[in-house]
Amino acid sequence: MTTARPAIDPELHELLADMPLMSRLNPEVLAQLRQFPSTPIESLLAHRQIDQREITVPAKDGAQIPLSVFSPAHTDRTTPAAPCIYWIHGGGMVMGDRFSQLDIPLEWLDQFGAVVVTVDYRLAPEATGTTLVDDCYQGLLWVAEHATELGVDPSRIVVAGASAGGGLAAGVTLLARDLGTPAIAAQVLVCPMLDHRNTTTSSRQYSGVPGVWTGEMNEFGWRAVLGDLTEEEIPAYVSPALADDLSGLPTTYIDTGSAEVFRDEDTDYAIRIWAAGGQAELHVWAGGFHGFDALFPQAHISATARRTRTDWLARLLSPNSTAQRHHASTT
Repeated sequence: MTTARPAIDPELHELLADMPLMSRLNPEVLAQLRQFPSTPIESLLAHRQIDQREITVPAKDGAQIPLSVFSPAHTDRTTPAAPCIYWIHGGGMVMGDRFSQLDIPLEWLDQFGAVVVTVDYRLAPEATGTTLVDDCYQGLLWVAEHATELGVDPSRIVVAGASAGGGLAAGVTLLARDLGTPAIAAQVLVCPMLDHRNTTTSSRQYSGVPGVWTGEMNEFGWRAVLGDLTEEEIPAYVSPALADDLSGLPTTYIDTGSAEVFRDEDTDYAIRIWAAGGQAELHVWAGGFHGFDALFPQAHISATARRTRTDWLARLLSPNSTAQRHHASTT
C-alpha cells in the first residue's frame, strides 16, 4: 500500500527533477559517492575578505582531527571579541568533509563578523560508536580553550550542523552539558539526524521511493556508525533522541521540512526540550525535502528558511538577548 505523504514545494519539485535520486545506499555506491570532489572552498572564499587557518587537534585515541578556522580579515587586538560558529558538516555520517554546506555558516561570518570553525570528524563505517561525536567534542574543547587567541567571545559559541552534522551537534551539546564544559550559547540543528530507530511516520513515508535521503539510506548510515553496538549499548550522545533528560540545554533552533525523513524526530526533539523547561524554536517548512535549503538556496522557500535562521541568530547574538542575559546569570 502506498503511503500518503506531503507534497514537495512546486518550485523545489521542478529543481529536483534535474537531480539524480536514489533510494538505497550500499558500500559500493558509497565508495563511488566519496570519489566526487569535495566542496570547492575557493569559490566560497573568492568574494570574501577572510583569513583561513588550518590546524589539527588530537582525538582521544591520538588521531589528528583537522579543523579549519575562518575569520574576517583585518581584525586586530582592538577588535571586540567575535561570536563563534562551530560547524559540523552533514553526509549521513558516512560522507562529506569540513567544507560541506560551509556556505551556511559563512553567511553568518558575513552577517555577524563571526569566526567559523569547521571540523573534519572521522566517518563511518571506518569509525564507529562514539568516535564521531568525540572527535567533534575535542574540536569544540580546543576552540573554547583558544578563544582569546581566536578573537572569540567564549560566551557566544554556537554549535551548529546540518543533517548528520545536526545530530552530532545535538550529541556534542548533550556531552558538554553532562561534562560541564565548554559553555555553549546555542545549538542550531538544521534537519538533524537524531534517531537511529528510524521508526517514525515520516521515516516510513519517505521509504520505498527515491529521494535525497530516504528511510533506507538512513538505515544504512546508522548501521555504519553503530557497528556492533547492541540496542542497549547505544549512547544518547550518538543517537540524541535516546536522551532521557533534555533539561539544561542551551537555547535551540531546529528546522526541517514537512516532506522529509527527519520531520517527526526533529519535531519531537523540540517538544521534549519544551517539556523539560528549555527554549527551542522549531520551523517545519511546508514542502521542504531533506537539505532543500543547502541544495537549492536560490528557491524562494530556501531563501526564507535561511533568512529566518539568520534572523534568529541575530536576536540571539545581540548583547541584550535573553540568551545572553541567561548565560551571564549562570556563569
